[in-house]
Amino acid sequence: MDKRKLGTQGLEVSAIGLGCMGLSSGYGEPSPEPEAIALLHRAVELGVTFFDTAEVYGPFHNEILVGKALRPVRDRVVIATKFGFDISPEGRSSGGVNSRPDHIRQVADASLKRFGLEVIDLFYQHRVDPAVPMEDVAGAVGDLVKAGKVRFFGMSEAGPASLRRAHAVHPVSALQSEYSLWTRGVEKEVLPTCRELGIGFVPFSPLGRGFLTGALKADTVFGKRDTRAGIPRFSGAAMQKNFGLVETLTRLAGEKGSRKMSTIPGLLKFDANPTQYVKS
Repeated sequence: MDKRKLGTQGLEVSAIGLGCMGLSSGYGEPSPEPEAIALLHRAVELGVTFFDTAEVYGPFHNEILVGKALRPVRDRVVIATKFGFDISPEGRSSGGVNSRPDHIRQVADASLKRFGLEVIDLFYQHRVDPAVPMEDVAGAVGDLVKAGKVRFFGMSEAGPASLRRAHAVHPVSALQSEYSLWTRGVEKEVLPTCRELGIGFVPFSPLGRGFLTGALKADTVFGKRDTRAGIPRFSGAAMQKNFGLVETLTRLAGEKGSRKMSTIPGLLKFDANPTQYVKS
């Protein structure tokens, strides 16, 4: 497996990472634990070293699962998790965001306990909190780094201005945002900012949340626990029109004489959902 450096602070990961959300939430019912752990172990065997989770996945279930599966191979993996949503210790969500420094510290301690680990390798702000200055967020994560509880600071779905403000206080090693052949909004301003500041970019859902794999059909029905049921591009006339894009992509791939889709350069984060299909 090839490696990629994220940022300039020394973080190195496998060129393909595994997003673990689908094992617990977002794409239907949670996977049976034995199957989920087997999938995570197989990823390690294949050379994947980069595993992505978050407190909100479950909530909490995914961090517990990832910790249980990966503790035996801790010296071989990089574990990323996220803070930033307003979730109580009991798992109740207000539906809003919360990046107050005291909350960030609480989330870090709780995540470490769920993982059964002493340090979080990459700690992302899941979403920007407009009520909290980015300088305060970066400062709080910087304090966690100094305390030895976090190794590297990351952000998710942040714009150029937020990146710059955070990076000026504590180095941002990685930005994670959706990026694929049909989700390309980051190309205009976000990617150039990452290049300028030396921030690694982690594209999630590079295969369009499963759509660009050809696994979805015209009669596919998403369950109540599948987040795609609420995304316009996966419903009605929009979905039918988007099937034309997949047909074009399939034709182009066939003309290239390969069944494998080409991917964007750099690091990709593929998401796991073994109970239905592997989606990205």
